[in-house]
Amino acid sequence: MAVSVASAAWDSDTMEYYGSQISNLIEQLGSLPGIGHKTAQRLAFHIISLPQEKVEALASALTQARTHVRYCTECGTLTDQERCPICRDPKRDHRTVMVVENSRDLAAYEKTGHYSGVYHVLQGVISPQLGIGPSDIRLKELMQRLQGDVDEVIIATGSSLEGETTAMYISRLVKPTGIKVTRIASGVPVGGDLEYIDEVTLLRALDGRVEL
Repeated sequence: MAVSVASAAWDSDTMEYYGSQISNLIEQLGSLPGIGHKTAQRLAFHIISLPQEKVEALASALTQARTHVRYCTECGTLTDQERCPICRDPKRDHRTVMVVENSRDLAAYEKTGHYSGVYHVLQGVISPQLGIGPSDIRLKELMQRLQGDVDEVIIATGSSLEGETTAMYISRLVKPTGIKVTRIASGVPVGGDLEYIDEVTLLRALDGRVEL
């Protein structure tokens, strides 16, 4: 109750100080993940101080991204084309598929500049507690991809309980096909999200992967 009261007080104060237009902008920015009230205020003031053309460009970028960004038909990552640049790249090793939870994890590994294979984005993990089962993530699509020429599947889900459960489930699905299945090494800390882990640790986890 204390949190909601404080939030209500902030909204009331903001309205009193700045008026409805700025208050609404602060409220919308504050609804974004990881953006607190003070950060929302700073962002709102910064946006308001920008030249009109830059504000319009920002608004257009948001609208265009929401309208045109979709999931890659091959790997499932976010892209504005039917197939993402990685899947379209003939120089990538399409025989090695790294399975990740989301597009942020894909980006984390791409930043290392070390991995030359392709990806499969699950768009989630198995979590019975949240009512997310195997059919709710992109496992069917993964098995369809593996009917092609694939030599190795690298499972790079996180080290949370849900990530480990998903990894074991994938391993049981893939191993009967005869395709090599590996898991990133324990260099990734327990419960760690890949997007927040430094590149050196990710490289060690990849290089030290073990066969399941």
